[in-house]
Amino acid sequence: MCPIMDLETPGFTATRKQEVAGIRSKFPNKIPVIIERYEREKFLPPLDKTKFLVPHELTMTQFVTIIRNRMALLPTQAFYLLINKSGLTSMSLTMAQVYKDHQDEDGFLYMTYASQEMFGH
Repeated sequence: MCPIMDLETPGFTATRKQEVAGIRSKFPNKIPVIIERYEREKFLPPLDKTKFLVPHELTMTQFVTIIRNRMALLPTQAFYLLINKSGLTSMSLTMAQVYKDHQDEDGFLYMTYASQEMFGH
């Protein structure tokens, strides 16, 4: 799996667009999401996978719970999901709403997870 940093590689976006087209034709009610760990993250564990197919109707709260469980975090451990490496979104939005507003030109929705410590650096 290529990290998000490789978006500048020639043909990368075209390959991703083809991948999304195939996914969307097979699973029209799913959102293709790529989640990566913040590059300077020191506290949160890496996820076992970075690509997810998420139902349209799932809320951000439900999605965060799924990611939290995959990382096996303790109740006291906080983390944030940044959309396109920059901003947070409302936890009440559905994945379809987030996708509509933030999907990349290649068709994926990119998210980065980080602990609260990243805001101090």
